[in-house]
Amino acid sequence: MTFQLDPISYKVLLVDDEENIIRSIARLLMEQDLDMEILSANSGLEGLETLKAHPDVALILSDQRMPGMNGAQFLEQARELVPDAVRMVLTGYADMAATMDAINKGGTSRYLTKPWDDEVLCRTVLEGLEQYRLLQENRTLTALVEKQNLELTEWNGSLKGRVLEQTSTIRRQNEELRTRNQQINKAFRNIIVAFSRLIEQHSTRLQKHTANVTELSVRLANELKLAPEQIETIRTAALLHDVGTIGMAPELLAKPMTAMTSGELQLFLQHGVRGQIAMDEVEELREAGVLVRHHHELYGGEGAPDRLAGEGIPLGSRIIAFADFIDLELSEQRGEAAVAAVLERAKKELGQKLDPALFPLIEPHVRALYLSGAAPPSALVEKELRPKQLMEGMLVTRNLHSSSGLLILAKGTLLDSYRISTVLRHYQIDPPAGGIFVSWSPSGTESGLHNKAVSRRPAEQEDKETEAELQPGHLIEGMRISRNLYSGTGLLLLTEGTVLDDGKIVSLARYYQIDPPAGGIFVSHTRKTR
Repeated sequence: MTFQLDPISYKVLLVDDEENIIRSIARLLMEQDLDMEILSANSGLEGLETLKAHPDVALILSDQRMPGMNGAQFLEQARELVPDAVRMVLTGYADMAATMDAINKGGTSRYLTKPWDDEVLCRTVLEGLEQYRLLQENRTLTALVEKQNLELTEWNGSLKGRVLEQTSTIRRQNEELRTRNQQINKAFRNIIVAFSRLIEQHSTRLQKHTANVTELSVRLANELKLAPEQIETIRTAALLHDVGTIGMAPELLAKPMTAMTSGELQLFLQHGVRGQIAMDEVEELREAGVLVRHHHELYGGEGAPDRLAGEGIPLGSRIIAFADFIDLELSEQRGEAAVAAVLERAKKELGQKLDPALFPLIEPHVRALYLSGAAPPSALVEKELRPKQLMEGMLVTRNLHSSSGLLILAKGTLLDSYRISTVLRHYQIDPPAGGIFVSWSPSGTESGLHNKAVSRRPAEQEDKETEAELQPGHLIEGMRISRNLYSGTGLLLLTEGTVLDDGKIVSLARYYQIDPPAGGIFVSHTRKTR
């Protein structure tokens, strides 16, 4: 995206206690074709003094973690000194409360992570400078209109044409500002997604859990035909329902709730309240925060934290609780038998833990989400292989972790070319202690295994729905993702079974620019048969 900024001088203030980071960012910005004066400060106090000396600063980029005064505190005071300056925060820490302070109290418009992508950082700064220019230009034009309104008392109708011309300019500028505000709102929603992925990285047991709970919750909300704003609130709450676990011991989070002691369970169940507290700092998240607070309430009234019962529990919380129960029960198993067993256990909890009215609506979506792509039963043999021995279609039989404890592949994952390349990359960067345990057919061939990976439906349906690998530009709304899609750094972008809409297609195009996956997107599409 290219911006045509006016040929004026912009002042940019960089605040970080690490001088090398300031120099790196300054060097990147000076390479831009723009008249830009770079100011720097190594602490919040020094930054405030710089702003007093330069009240015309257009943009502030501050680190969050600094000794003395952190980024949120500095930006809050900077907002009073230079209210027109665009404020951005840069951090390498998954500190939810501090980041919320920076957004809410400091009026931060963007949130960037360390290490940064050079292109993204430069583009973000240019967008901020463009926003500052539009604000200043709009203010100038507004003052000009006020002046001309005074002149209208002295002039006659011959000036009407000039007034109309200026009004048209004002409308155009307001439309640009409206568009910019829409972009800011979209960026805010994307920040929520980014936070949810930080939550997943906090615990290996939570990886994919947030995405699964969100997908199942949104499907159920759509099934109930809720209003779009309600569905969006449920989606946000589902993405952040475990945000309160940040800061809890990984050993605690690795345990199922049934294996926790009474003290551990009491501590764990506090994460709903902790999540609401963190989200309450942002007014737009408060409604979702209420759903997060109550997602561990039990339908029979014995849950936490407030022992609400029945329909006294918010509907969104009941939906998330049902999706949370299903995904946790299926975290270590897949297949028709496992799904049937979990649904049977869910039936026994109706009226006690779970809302009975939701079961008939959620059941088909559980089968669609967790059974799509399930491998057919066959006589399989487990074998430990090195990365270069892997073939498409092999089934991972044990969780694979890197040497630093990051979950690379979950038990039950069906290998494809992308997952194999991901494993190879991890063995170069953060190698696991041993090999990869997979199941395979002794009489099978590489071709046969590949066919198992691609054939996801009975033979009699093969002429109705087929799989294709497409690039982002060829995606169409309504297509269904047939394989999990991961970014180049291994981040889960879309889960298998996701139905594409316009928003997801736009997001995919952006990820292919920032952190491109190794291959295309595998989708299923229907072709007509006789």
